[in-house]
Amino acid sequence: MAVPDELVDRVQRWVAADPDPRARSEIAALLDAAETDDTALADLTDRFTGRLAFGTAGLRGKLAAGPNRMNRAVVISAASGLAGYLHATSGTGPVVVGYDARHQSEQFARDTAAVLAGAGFEALVLPRPMPTPVLAFAIRHLAASAGVMVTASHNPSQDNGYKVYLGDGCQIVPPADVDISRHIDAVASAAGVPRSEQWRVLGDEVQHAYLDAVAGLVDPDTARELLVVYTPLHGVGDRTVAEVLRLAGFAPPVVVAQQQEPDADFPTVAFPNPEEPGAIDLAMELARRHGADLVVANDPDADRCAVAVPTADGWRMLRGDEVGALLADQLIRRGLRGVLATTIVSSSLLAAMAGRHGLGYAETLTGFKWIGRVPGLRFGYEEALGYCVAPHLVRDKDGVSALLLVCELAAGLRAEGRTLLDRLDEIASTYGVHATDQLFVRVDHVAKIADIMDRLRAAPPSTLGGYDVEQVEDLSRPGGPLPPTEGLRYRLASRGRVVVRPSGTEPKLKCYVEVVVPVDEAVDGAVDAARIAAAGRLDAISSDLAAAAGIER
Repeated sequence: MAVPDELVDRVQRWVAADPDPRARSEIAALLDAAETDDTALADLTDRFTGRLAFGTAGLRGKLAAGPNRMNRAVVISAASGLAGYLHATSGTGPVVVGYDARHQSEQFARDTAAVLAGAGFEALVLPRPMPTPVLAFAIRHLAASAGVMVTASHNPSQDNGYKVYLGDGCQIVPPADVDISRHIDAVASAAGVPRSEQWRVLGDEVQHAYLDAVAGLVDPDTARELLVVYTPLHGVGDRTVAEVLRLAGFAPPVVVAQQQEPDADFPTVAFPNPEEPGAIDLAMELARRHGADLVVANDPDADRCAVAVPTADGWRMLRGDEVGALLADQLIRRGLRGVLATTIVSSSLLAAMAGRHGLGYAETLTGFKWIGRVPGLRFGYEEALGYCVAPHLVRDKDGVSALLLVCELAAGLRAEGRTLLDRLDEIASTYGVHATDQLFVRVDHVAKIADIMDRLRAAPPSTLGGYDVEQVEDLSRPGGPLPPTEGLRYRLASRGRVVVRPSGTEPKLKCYVEVVVPVDEAVDGAVDAARIAAAGRLDAISSDLAAAAGIER
């Protein structure tokens, strides 16, 4: 067995330009192994097939040497491409850089700052690993031209990423991503990128400004008595959350000790995503032992927020759509005016709430890069536990401010002898039960996702769960109200809907199901009855969808 000469040439040219001695050694060892080992050859070939794609999510991938992985050479080239884009678009203000506690995050942040400084920009780096929303806040607070957050959010421990914001505080969208990618392509090698150590580490003033602004979101006259259990899931949220709760007048939360300190290996969870089964089990068990009122959790970069509540059958984590409805209802009760926004895969309940109260409503593609750009936005959320409760502060999802408003709401209800579940019942009585569920398949090879999508396009179901499919929308086709995206949407009789799409950040195919069941407020137990009916409908639709897609449940 021999490694093809063309591949050897690509590898040697990359090694010569890679600024990281550990990466050079890693690739040299892999090249040697590839001469006799098929697995090593396949790994080497994959690492050198193309370049890690830069898109609307910036960069995200597995940490390893080579152009198709996350490493210092790729980050340096990306930073140089961003600098070139900013020069071309007359970006003259500073660029602020943040990072989380993942493997190599601080190094990538320092490399980015050095490249930006070498390109003539004032590069400002947050002083320690901090939540993504602090970086998003800092961009407008410091009148920056752009911001970079080094994070892979809730991805597995072997991944890292690179999220880019422009001066408006929003994540990039087309055509900025394509333009930045074009500038990255123009970088001949990372070794030739000018770098300077004339960048500055910020003090704590930005974080203090963020904390004060977020703490000011709550009404000082509302109740504060609440026993909260919190977990940052081995991420960077603990200090920020503890301080914002203190400033807002809440008692310190009881923190899950095993998950309190940042740990890039995420040792207690299979995936550091609070949506994943089992991720917040330690928090719910701690809450049970303490008789807590509420469990709140962040993902590792604290831009998402999960909420769990006690029930007669034990603790239950609320769905993102439920928390979104609670937050929207809370803000509407306070007199919110403006636009509510959510995504094509989130519940239609937000649209009903906006319609009843004469508020604007917008539906976007998935991701806060779209929600954050909605004109007149006052509240936005997506079902994947992302909430923007204060777009004047952070035009992105913010798990810290959302957590604080949930605590305020729960404390206010507790003072009245009620709970978040009682408020959800009120919402259901007013708007009907909007029940949602998710069917997903995690794959080893993304080609399987394409096969499933091809199967659904070739043989679309005519009924799901006994409901006629009244409309099939191929979201990848141009000309619709939204930019094209890979996905299918089925509109069912009786206000049901299904959306099938690949995850933008993980090797998953996600299927989002919703049914709407009216509630007869004159009938005792009508909400419970409607929820039971909705659960049966969701299960039937999901079963038929799995069969149509060839997915094992």
